[in-house]
Amino acid sequence: MGAREPREPEPVWSPPEALGAAPGRARLAGRRVLVVGAGTRPSDELDPPIGNGRAIARLTAREGAAIACADLSEKAAAQTLAEVESEGGAGCTIVADVADPQRCASLVAEARRALGGLDGIVLNVGIGLGGGLAGTSAEDWDKSFATNLRAHFLIAREALPQLPPGAALVFVSSVAGRRAGSRLPAYDASKAGLEGLARHVALEGAPRRVRANVVVPGLVDTPLGREATRGRPSRGRTPVPLGRQASGWEIAYASLFLLSDEASYVTGQTLVVDGGLCLS
Repeated sequence: MGAREPREPEPVWSPPEALGAAPGRARLAGRRVLVVGAGTRPSDELDPPIGNGRAIARLTAREGAAIACADLSEKAAAQTLAEVESEGGAGCTIVADVADPQRCASLVAEARRALGGLDGIVLNVGIGLGGGLAGTSAEDWDKSFATNLRAHFLIAREALPQLPPGAALVFVSSVAGRRAGSRLPAYDASKAGLEGLARHVALEGAPRRVRANVVVPGLVDTPLGREATRGRPSRGRTPVPLGRQASGWEIAYASLFLLSDEASYVTGQTLVVDGGLCLS
């Protein structure tokens, strides 16, 4: 038998939603949403991909919500608000370091004042410090947990009594909390802890019909993701069953579903958006 001709790789297919090109469908009409971590890391690329937080803010605005864009960077928050307004939405910016416990409480109050209330919160903040067990100091550990887990607890604790029936919280975690690979033990452990926290928030919120769920992104093509790949090239060679990384828009659509009434009977759950990565 002769040698087989090499097969051409199948083209990677991406729907309009994955490209951020699908129209809005008024799924959050009249809602008021706080997105914590709404900025996107600066990039020197001519056409950088969108970050998860900015995509979430833009998509929720496109779907009819007013958005409080909270971020550590004033410039990043302002850029996101400008893009929210380009979608026909309205909102405000809030500059906050969520590692500061007092700001976790005050940013909720600030968002409520600016928007006239809150119907949804997306917590999309996280940092990675250290490297391996030996390269991670106690200070790295504490700083990571302050931003990646304690802030989520404090914001949820402040917001839960003030959210109306039908409101929802979405915690954005990471596949690193489910499988080893980031080489950042504080990051992995804090992200894993978000699932336990969200289940507790869901249980306390249920009598008032306030829901809480987790989105777990896999490999996502964002400025931060590309920076991580430059630092660890093996990341870019990770075999993903669906054949590509996610876009920030795909993380935003998962978050949108959990914020919307389409998920009115979904609480205390984890939605993994990883292209099948956890299957391998």
